This record gives sequence, C-alpha cells and structure tokens, in this order.
Amino acid sequence: MTKRVLMYLNQFFGGIGGEDMASIEPSYKEEIIGPGVGIAAAIKDNAEIVGTIIMGDNYFGEHEEEAKQFILDTINEVKPDVFCTGPAFNAGRYGFSCAGACQVAHEAGIPCVSGMYCENPGLEYCQSIAWVAETANAAAKMRKAIPAIANLVNKVCTGEEILPEVDGYFPKGVRKCIHVDRIGADRAIDMLLARLNDQPFTTELPMAEFDEVEPAPPIKDLSKATIAIVSSSGVVPAGNPDRLQSASAQQWNKYDVTGMDDLPAGDYYTVHGGYDPMYVNEMPTRAVPLDIMRELEHEGIIGHVYDTYYITTGTGTAVANAKKFGEEIGKELSELGCIDGVILTST
Repeated sequence: MTKRVLMYLNQFFGGIGGEDMASIEPSYKEEIIGPGVGIAAAIKDNAEIVGTIIMGDNYFGEHEEEAKQFILDTINEVKPDVFCTGPAFNAGRYGFSCAGACQVAHEAGIPCVSGMYCENPGLEYCQSIAWVAETANAAAKMRKAIPAIANLVNKVCTGEEILPEVDGYFPKGVRKCIHVDRIGADRAIDMLLARLNDQPFTTELPMAEFDEVEPAPPIKDLSKATIAIVSSSGVVPAGNPDRLQSASAQQWNKYDVTGMDDLPAGDYYTVHGGYDPMYVNEMPTRAVPLDIMRELEHEGIIGHVYDTYYITTGTGTAVANAKKFGEEIGKELSELGCIDGVILTST
C-alpha cells in the first residue's frame, strides 16, 4: 500500500514570496509544491505526497500556538503516514518552524523527516524527534538535499534500517542494544592500540567537543585605554564598496572614521539580512556605537576610540568562518600594539 506524505514549507519554498510574505497565515493545498516536486519523483515507488502546508516563517514564530494547531488539524484531516519538512538549510526561522511542525507530528505519532545544515538553530530541537538529513548551508545545493531527504522518506516508508553513517542524517541520540562478535574490552584495546600506532579507528562513543576561551585580563585604567569597535551588524558606507555579503559572510571589512563622531544615515547603512534593517538604517550607530564611544572619549571615561571599525555580517555565517574572522581581526588589532580592548556589537 502506497504511503501518504504530508509536506511542510515556508512562504519562500511554497512559492508565495520572500521576506515581504514572512507573516502570511498558514494554508493547505492538495498540491506538490517546490522541493516536494523532486521528493515526490524520488519516492514514487513507495509513497505519494498528498498535500502541502505553507506558512510564513514570522507567522510561526509570532503565533506558535495557532500555527501548531493548524498543523495538527491538517494532520488529523489528511492522515499522513510520514510528515516531511524543509529542507531548511541554514535558515534559522525556517529551521525553528520545521522543528516545531515536526514536534506536532511526532506527538501525533507520525514519523518525521527533514533536512538542515549542521549550524541551523532548529537542528538541536528537531534531530531527536525526526530523521534530519544533513544539507549544505544554502538553497543553491537543493539538488543534493532532495535525494538525501527522499532516501530517508523511502526508508521510513519501507521500514528499512536507517543508520546515520550510511544515510547521512544527524544522529538522534538513541542507543540500541545489539549483538556483536567481540566483547567491549577487546574492542577498546584494539582502538587504543590503533591510536597509539597512529592508525585509523572509529570510536563507538563520540564525545561532544566544546571550545574553551580564557577570559582576557581586565583593563587596568579605562581612562587611558584605546578601544576598538568590532561588529557583526553589517553597517557599511553607502554603496557597500567592498561588497560585504548580507548573509553567510565570506569576509570582514574595516572603515576609517578618523575625526568622525557619528555615522550619518544615508552615508552608512546595513546590508545585514534576516531582520528589518529600518531602525539601523535610520541611525547606523544603533549597531556601530561610534557616537556613544566618542562621548565617553570626550568625557575622559575612555582614553581613545580607535579610528577604524571592523565589520561583517552574522546571519547564516558559518561558525568556522566566524572563528576565522575573529582570529584575523584579533591578530591585526594585537599587532597594532595600541589596542587595550574591543567592544563587540551585533544585531
């Protein structure tokens, strides 16, 4: 018997619109839409997509209770065998809504499949209740994301064994008892010997890794200190002369503000995506606080504001890139030999 699949998409992948339609109320269509077209073709031997829920990212975030009720009502009416969301890639609000939608389906007893980038903030919330295929960080890689999601849908429908190392999904954190030929002590000794001899091995219990950052020593005398401004708010001179990306930043830039006490609206603006830029464009120093820092300098509370500010964008930027930017900016400031502290601002 062919399984029934219910899709969940946001306003963009649902073909309704972009950020201007992010607050649109939920709707249900008995159609195969957007990424569902590719998924439907890949699962046609085992399942069919019977319809699609479309909902604005902002609507879900601002009306979560109503949004979840709509999803539950649709599930109860459509009676799917599998609930499929995304792929959300690295879109945070979409990832959050996909996770919330999967929670509704999971609590209704419906198996869930999704797709996200490893740094999507919705992943941690979703991966324990759904099979979440690992995708790239942007929709440009949709052609690779669709087969990964479809593979999981097919295996859920057929009841085949699903393994993260084989099927490319984020582990759900479930441990299962299995029978093996050799006891744990023997396997552990083999891994230890392999490690001591610089030979490859695969641990049976991967451990989480966490960064440890040692706090810098306190500034001894703020009234004599030179403070630099670093920001991930995307504020650049008019025209964005260095083409800073609005999301998924690949670079950082710096701009001279010698003799300036302000960043005039119109002369400076933000290219940062993912939020309403109106308030920053109206007053760029809301994100890059040059005006307040100059006041503190004139009042003698701090010694000097460094005459160059450093800028990138935060939304969607990979952790690896953010770490790289921080190391590069920190190295440059350190090598100047005159910087005593940094104020770091964001959106």
